[in-house]
Amino acid sequence: MQKVHEDFQLNGIAYQKEELDEVGYSLVKEGLPHEILIGDFILDWFSNSETITVRTSGSTGEPKTITLSKLAMVYSAKATAEQFQLSTKNTALLCLPMTGIAGKMMLVRAMVLGLHLDYIAPDSNPLAATQASYDFVAMVPLQAKNSFEELGRVNTLILGGAPVSYMLEKDLSTLPVEAFETYGMTETITHIALRSLNGQTEKVFQTLPQVTVSADARGCLVINAPRISSEPIITNDLVELISENQFKWLGRIDSVINSGGVKIIPEKVESTLANHLTQRFFIAGVPDAMLGQKVVLVIEGAELTEKQTESLKNNFQKLEKFERPKDIISISKFSETPTGKIQRSGTLASVK
Repeated sequence: MQKVHEDFQLNGIAYQKEELDEVGYSLVKEGLPHEILIGDFILDWFSNSETITVRTSGSTGEPKTITLSKLAMVYSAKATAEQFQLSTKNTALLCLPMTGIAGKMMLVRAMVLGLHLDYIAPDSNPLAATQASYDFVAMVPLQAKNSFEELGRVNTLILGGAPVSYMLEKDLSTLPVEAFETYGMTETITHIALRSLNGQTEKVFQTLPQVTVSADARGCLVINAPRISSEPIITNDLVELISENQFKWLGRIDSVINSGGVKIIPEKVESTLANHLTQRFFIAGVPDAMLGQKVVLVIEGAELTEKQTESLKNNFQKLEKFERPKDIISISKFSETPTGKIQRSGTLASVK
């Protein structure tokens, strides 16, 4: 049976385990859509089952349902507390969808650690919905970008769900907030490694306590986290391994473009272009009769003017010749997962 820390509060009200059962039922019966999901999770968490079923995001493939140990989720919460020196009665904000592991773990951390957690409806500008200050907040990069003027009210900010852009990282370095990019996935129960966004020049991820990493024959990351998984977790993330506790993320092996026999990592190209583009974009490979695949730049927004296109193409000179996009595709709105991640394949499928 799961326990609740005696200092835990939800939206300013202290609850013990028996009371949370009633809160869960009430939210499911009478709550708003985001509150129904919170209520569902509370009831699942305090059920007799030792596991929780969670859906993966689907940003890099078809979403799937996986089973996670509640005990492993508790260990994950405690590892986060150790890493960020979180204490009982610290304030936190839940502004992520409860459909994903990131939202669920914010609630678990609060119940396990005795945090004072506020929740609001997931929104692209979450801090607009509250005037409070917080010790600990998790967001996706888009939320941080849209909340930039209010981030001074946050002490520690963790970002996940999508890579942090060059411009956002540069902007965050001007604020007093301690900001970190996280590396993790549903299978690892959110983050197992962090990268400081406060003036760090090298994009190196550092693992959390009791987590080590290696690389397999493909050059993909293998995670050893005994408290999270009894078996090593093999990923499809290409990395540059620095040590058993440090690595650089290069991109997804299943996103690699084979253009005329040359293998191109889209995320590497995106990193070079990131400081020249303000709107969302990504690099992809599309079928080509001569090359097999050709590199294209996919931009969110209205069709570019001829002048804008020429200006953008000037930035391609910073890329290696084989990396330069052959076409620019404008799409009014990218396809997204329920947690706001870009679905690259779904977005490309909408191109006629």
